[in-house]
Amino acid sequence: MIGRDDEELARVRSVATAGPYQPEWESLQGYRAPRWYEDAKFGIFIHWGVYSVPAFGNEWYARTMYRQGTPEYEHHRATYGPQDEFGYKDFIERFRAERFDPQAWAATFRRAGAQFVVPVAEHHDGFAMYATERSRWNAAEMGPQRDVLGELGAAVRESGMVLGASSHRAEHWWFMNGGHEFPSDVRDPAFADFYGPAMREETAPNEQFLEDWLLRTVELIDTHRPQVLWFDWWIEQPAFEPWLRLLAAYYYNSAAQWGREVVINYKWKAFADGSAVYDVERGALSGIHPRVWQNDTSVGRTAWSWVEGHSYKSVAELVGELVDVVAKNGVLLLNIGPKADGTIDPAEVELLESLGEWLARNGEAIYGTRPWTIPGEGPTHLPAGSFVDTTARAYTAQDVRFTVRDAPGESGTRLYATVLARPGDGVVRVRSWGRAAGLVPRELTDVRVLGSRADVVVRQTDAAFEVDLPDDLPGDLAVVVSARLPEEAVVPRNDDLH
Repeated sequence: MIGRDDEELARVRSVATAGPYQPEWESLQGYRAPRWYEDAKFGIFIHWGVYSVPAFGNEWYARTMYRQGTPEYEHHRATYGPQDEFGYKDFIERFRAERFDPQAWAATFRRAGAQFVVPVAEHHDGFAMYATERSRWNAAEMGPQRDVLGELGAAVRESGMVLGASSHRAEHWWFMNGGHEFPSDVRDPAFADFYGPAMREETAPNEQFLEDWLLRTVELIDTHRPQVLWFDWWIEQPAFEPWLRLLAAYYYNSAAQWGREVVINYKWKAFADGSAVYDVERGALSGIHPRVWQNDTSVGRTAWSWVEGHSYKSVAELVGELVDVVAKNGVLLLNIGPKADGTIDPAEVELLESLGEWLARNGEAIYGTRPWTIPGEGPTHLPAGSFVDTTARAYTAQDVRFTVRDAPGESGTRLYATVLARPGDGVVRVRSWGRAAGLVPRELTDVRVLGSRADVVVRQTDAAFEVDLPDDLPGDLAVVVSARLPEEAVVPRNDDLH
């Protein structure tokens, strides 16, 4: 394959230097996230793979089952036998996905209100969920014997959503290395093309691995044309830097040829500011970011993949996360984890559909909006950073998040205040819209409560803008107050001489 790889690398470099972008940070920083993505606000992430068969611990089972002393190591030996007799590869034949229905999945995601879908194309375990010429270890040839990404991608697009894909291949450099420390099938040369390289984390990936990483990603781009390409954290390693520039220029230039606008998601400092879309895992920012960003999180706290005994977030928490992210100029990528047979746990379906019902009533305050002057008010704030969703949050009626849009057919702008918990006395109080705050320069008009057809009673005091909630308001989740801020009166021009 070396000769073919050399030819393909030459082609990649040709595309990467022949379009509107060059593989240099200065050029790539001319990128701007597409309008469709800024407007979408909400997508679905899917962690589904061989790790869904043991469904124990989390999606890192392929690593931890080879790390002596871990619960996964002991569980594996007690349940399946020693790792040199039953290794991770042996789960593949049990990963049959016999009830996988891509159309049903897409319909569920559409009912949830998702605008794009990002399946894991290849996780750290090295098993590709799509047909590939670069590895025999893929879902089209083994396990399900179906091109999972291809089938799901077709269903997603038929449902009017945008297809993305995630690559976790970079971490495969070291992911299975624990299997070298004791008798296991990781040591077997017959399976080196699956378990390898299995090097130490402290070592930088060599050029052979980096070339393969690039060409796998290019194949994914060319074959499936994902419009979101999500990467996990290890691409931040210095050895990846020139390859990231090459990959980004290739992707952006290829998308220009397709006539499509695309997004790369990255973590930490893997990409130069502005050259791609910054992603925070299970996290938040402290305020409004000047460029659109993304929070990738999950319906569950326990794992990204489905596991027995999952601990789930509540619908109220998910609504709160979505609204908080959008108020800070972000996009929420919400993960679910199907079971090995291809079904989505009813608890996860219920969470998605409940979120979708809320969005059906209140999506006007989410989709296509932009941040207001401030992101919000109230006592409950998400700490800035990653992995801040480990404990449940209880929002109060004082917790409000703001968004704004130019309303078609209206003069002025439309403001939205999403109150994250129903007030016990039935009165919404928005302090930032009160006269004393000085943030609303003119009288608000045409005040509505989304989801209700009733007229509402409002009062603006120095302390707050008050709205009496109508009796016909459905559900018990966050409520949205919408109001029009008229345009500032223009003083007539006067050209008289004086």
